[in-house]
Amino acid sequence: MPRKKVKQLNWGAQRRNAFIEFRIFWHGRINRSDLMETFGISHQQASLDLSGYADQWKRNLVYDKSLRSYVRGKHFKPRFITPSAEEYLSQLRAVDQGLVSREQSWINLFPGYATTPAPARGVAPETLREVLMAIHAPAALQVTYQSMSRPEPSARWIEPHALAFDGFRWHTRAFCQNDQVFKDFLLSRIVENGAQGAVTADPQADADWHSEMVLEIGPHPDLSPTQRRAIEMDYGMEEGRAQINVRRALLFYALKRLGLDTDPAARRPQDQQIVLLAQSEVPSMRPPD
Repeated sequence: MPRKKVKQLNWGAQRRNAFIEFRIFWHGRINRSDLMETFGISHQQASLDLSGYADQWKRNLVYDKSLRSYVRGKHFKPRFITPSAEEYLSQLRAVDQGLVSREQSWINLFPGYATTPAPARGVAPETLREVLMAIHAPAALQVTYQSMSRPEPSARWIEPHALAFDGFRWHTRAFCQNDQVFKDFLLSRIVENGAQGAVTADPQADADWHSEMVLEIGPHPDLSPTQRRAIEMDYGMEEGRAQINVRRALLFYALKRLGLDTDPAARRPQDQQIVLLAQSEVPSMRPPD
């Protein structure tokens, strides 16, 4: 089917077609009740969706009378989705962590699964709300903040312009009027929110936030050839190298998560596993305030 015809479908129809392909690709079968339960549509609409899809892309769906379901055709080629293992596994993780319910997920047949528990981060919804309002205004925000460089919380004016996640904690990227510099502030360390004020800095001047660098990683050279090959497969490396794009403002967190924030010689190769191949290009790092 020409691409222009796909675009003529309304958003709801495109979404349901994408769901059909998701179920067919990952689970191999779909029936009317799957569409009805997920989208809250009528029996008639579900039938029209499935028959319409099957008529348009005959090689993708085959009706199995014994199963009373459509099954994946031998020459299945998705038109509305790009199958992604990362997306599927992200849905499993979201369900495991309670971010979405099983009913909200497009996954039907759940395998046994579990994720490493992460400690709950105490971000007050009121804090996030005030930071978001300051970002959108834009405005400066008076906060009481518990820094690790001071024993007690202190008042300061910050000018938030973005949010960032380091894999464990949420930050706001902001201009600090007290220190006259752009830096990261952990949302969970904002003890109290105060008044709004006028901004004094242009977010575009936050060079570390708006510039990227490329981290090039490879297997630890002291691993055996077969171990190196396993690491190459783990990280999707080609010819022993993989490149990771990261904002300069998030470099500290990226290297920490990859275990590259310490000397590789300090750990066994089997524990370190990867090394940074372009260490000379890494600028100085600064932890959050």
